Amino acid sequence: MRGSVRAVAGAVAVVGLLSAGLVQSHGAGALAIGKCAAYGYAYDYPSVKQAEAAARAKCSDRSCNQVVSTQKGCVAFAVDGRKPCGPNGYANAPRLGAAQNTALKHCYKYGGKDCVIRAWICDGKG
Repeated sequence: MRGSVRAVAGAVAVVGLLSAGLVQSHGAGALAIGKCAAYGYAYDYPSVKQAEAAARAKCSDRSCNQVVSTQKGCVAFAVDGRKPCGPNGYANAPRLGAAQNTALKHCYKYGGKDCVIRAWICDGKG
């Protein structure tokens, strides 16, 4: 009896592991950027177009006209911490650290003095 219970439990575990590999994760994400540090985000969507629409819909004040999207990567948004309505920067990259570093560089490039990461996303594979 114990042998058959173990066999069934083993078979269930194998089927669970195999089916987990069959589930596809989506690979599109977007960050919508608006005025005064407003943003909306979306990740793990089936397409870039769907991710962009979802990010715009989640914008905190509906002013998000700039959308940065990614497939199998990350997006970061930086603002000047003392002047959130002032300089900002954003970037996408294959890895989160690279996206954040580039977003901060752009924020400083456009006049930021105290730039910080405001938001970031990585899609299912980033």
